[in-house]
Amino acid sequence: MKAPRIENMNIVLTNDDGIDAPGILAMRQALEKIGDVITIAPDRNRSGVGRSISIGRSLEVEEREMADGAMGYACTGTPVDCVRLVALGFLDFEPEMVVAGINHGENLGDDITYSGTVAGAMEGIVIGVPGIAVSLSTGRSWHQSSQVEDEFVHGETDLDFAPVAEFAARIAKVAHKGLPAGRILNINAPNLPSDKLEGAKVTRLGRRLYKDEIVEVKGENGKVSYDIYNNPPAHENEEGTDFAALGERRISITPIHLDLTDRPGMDELSSWDIESLFSRNGA
Repeated sequence: MKAPRIENMNIVLTNDDGIDAPGILAMRQALEKIGDVITIAPDRNRSGVGRSISIGRSLEVEEREMADGAMGYACTGTPVDCVRLVALGFLDFEPEMVVAGINHGENLGDDITYSGTVAGAMEGIVIGVPGIAVSLSTGRSWHQSSQVEDEFVHGETDLDFAPVAEFAARIAKVAHKGLPAGRILNINAPNLPSDKLEGAKVTRLGRRLYKDEIVEVKGENGKVSYDIYNNPPAHENEEGTDFAALGERRISITPIHLDLTDRPGMDELSSWDIESLFSRNGA
């Protein structure tokens, strides 16, 4: 039996790991305690797609039974496509909040620009509602282990989604009324049970240190391909960042907006006398 609602809120839930990932199931179960939830997610893993959208092709959507028997919707598009479908009238459901996750793997620092999870939440800004991205620092991505789903189904998983799922649901209740327009919250949690967590902390984005290198991979047919994402990234050690919070066994909450304008940079560019560089004759 569904728990009684304590908040009148229509929530769109998506992810980038795919509709069958255990993280989205845990998030849906927590959110159903505070509102009506439509779960719509990619039909397969879409990690790293960022704010990609599907142009020039139609999207297919089908009902998909989740692991607990509840119904969700699997879409052939990206996380942004999923949110936009609902916002445009799919299922006659008017979104009041977008939640994306729980992602299998953290989305910290510079990584957020690659993240389909964060992009799904950011679509809340576009459609004018609060957005929350939720990620668990698992040490592995959903698509990197074919055993994760079987472990979850049989109750043997080492992924502890419950603490961050419940925390994110509580944050959602406050954000529904209190999050300023044009912002989302990026939540990351250590993979620890509640009694091992040291609390939660408001943070800024840290800086990633990428250590990728190009590696040639020769196939059996002699065709050469290239592996360029092959080394785990490091990060700068700075107080107050999302990286530091996880290192302290705390849940990190970072406010993010879409306004990428470098306002001090505008003043610097103005000193270049841009107008004098304009020429109608191309000289």
